[in-house]
Amino acid sequence: MFKFPSEITISQVDNCKSQLLDFIAEHDEIDFDDSQITRVDTVGVQLILSSIHYITAQNKSLIWRCKSAILNQCIKQLGINDPILNQYFNE
Repeated sequence: MFKFPSEITISQVDNCKSQLLDFIAEHDEIDFDDSQITRVDTVGVQLILSSIHYITAQNKSLIWRCKSAILNQCIKQLGINDPILNQYFNE
């Protein structure tokens, strides 16, 4: 399971991206846990969205274990309406 760090902001995104890519390369089934997220910015949302697209392009499965209210709120505030992301966050 890949646990996102508490902050996914421009200053942490490179480290998180590196860890995320390594995890994706090593697993066919990707489990995301975003329960620890306390802060996310636009760059963090872009990282998450691009990782979902990357996982899909690699024909790997994604299971989202938690749905962070903070991440969901940021996605709504940004007005992101991506079908792949929406399947995990629309209720």
